[in-house]
Amino acid sequence: MSETEFDLLIIGAGSAGYNGAALARQLGMRVGLIDGAKELGGLCILRGCMPSKALIAGANRFHQAKHSGEFGISGGNVTIDLPALMARKDRHIREFADYRRGQIESGQFPFIHGNAAFVDAHTVEICDGADAGRRIRASYFLLATGSELKPPPIPGLVQAGFQHSDTVLTNPRLPKSIIVLGAGAIGLEFAHYYNALGCKVTILQRGERLLKGSDFEIADALRRTLEKRGMAIHTGVTLRSAEGRLGEKAVVFTQGGESHRVEAEDIFYALGRRPKYDTLHLENAGAVARSVRPTQQSNLSHIFVAGDVAGPFEIVHLAIQQAELAVRNVACLLQGKSELEEMDYRSKLFVLFTHPDVGQVGLTEEEARAASLDILTASHPFDDHGKSLVMGEIDGLVKLVALRDSGEIIGASVIGPEASSLIHQIVAVMHFHGTAADLAKMPHYHPTLAEIWTYPAEEIAGRVHAASAVL
Repeated sequence: MSETEFDLLIIGAGSAGYNGAALARQLGMRVGLIDGAKELGGLCILRGCMPSKALIAGANRFHQAKHSGEFGISGGNVTIDLPALMARKDRHIREFADYRRGQIESGQFPFIHGNAAFVDAHTVEICDGADAGRRIRASYFLLATGSELKPPPIPGLVQAGFQHSDTVLTNPRLPKSIIVLGAGAIGLEFAHYYNALGCKVTILQRGERLLKGSDFEIADALRRTLEKRGMAIHTGVTLRSAEGRLGEKAVVFTQGGESHRVEAEDIFYALGRRPKYDTLHLENAGAVARSVRPTQQSNLSHIFVAGDVAGPFEIVHLAIQQAELAVRNVACLLQGKSELEEMDYRSKLFVLFTHPDVGQVGLTEEEARAASLDILTASHPFDDHGKSLVMGEIDGLVKLVALRDSGEIIGASVIGPEASSLIHQIVAVMHFHGTAADLAKMPHYHPTLAEIWTYPAEEIAGRVHAASAVL
């Protein structure tokens, strides 16, 4: 091989790409990393997880301050300094991005700053930057190029203008009212953000339920909570058109056969993202977009895919798992081994950072029944739990799904205080194939939020024991 050739060439230096490259180097591969972004760090650091959660953290503090009278706290007229909140977010993101850029450019592996496109099945060409025109060959490739905003499918929306998950991160203006299009994770988190800062929020959801794929009890509880906070929520709608100008915008939709019009100062678009691979010219390699095997290989065995460009779940920790599994599989192939690892989505962990939080792992009740599994379910509300009562956080519930014969926990959901952390106890139990009886027997300090899991665990364990005693 020439000096421009690699065992593995990774395209995309976000969380999946960087972690994949670092592991490949540890495994002794000749690995190269390519990214053409102006700012290095990837979606999570620059425009996703970290900046959005920094803003939401400020919104949460403001919301708590406004509703602290129950605890005898009176702070007068609490206000929000949005430019200061943005500045705090920017400081943190600069620190995260600078650290990641330092890791990428540290020399631990060759890094090429430019966009790449396939010339043939084993060759890419750098399209821009200092290395424009350079051709690079590799035995294996890992594509981790992320995602981009889906083009708005609503007539008039582009002309009316709208916010989305990128623009809101740098927008210092707070509208008095906003229409949120979509009730997935991004739409709901920013609906919470705007509402917590005092905006009038209207959510328009095309599906019949908030948070597609969530447990029905969790979705219903989330809707009740958000409506109690003053949000207007319309589900099962068909979005027809948008219109307006700065400060005066409207969306027309139909619901149940009737036409409706809702107005607000601004519109927030959250109808999804799409994998970003158009500029790779996959056709020159013979690769098919989004054709991904459990081994993370594409339709071509030497081209692997990870992260948002791969699916099926656009979540950072899974993107990293996919990339690292792909790298281990490349190492096997380089050694002449044919048995490869496959991704295990059994945990399928998901968290929503609203107020209250939502956490989910494994199968929902509906998914388990659709798979014809014989299951037991049990739930317990936070308004009947000591710690949440003294905290004043009584909205929500926890729910377990377990196999009837063994009591093994195969799914759990929670909406309530610190749900994003509480769900990880069940992740640990499920990782080791634990049962409801195992969870019930574990020591839980009192009073804590975590001990709420013992109530549904004890109920399921008792039912499993009773059934086995009869047999």
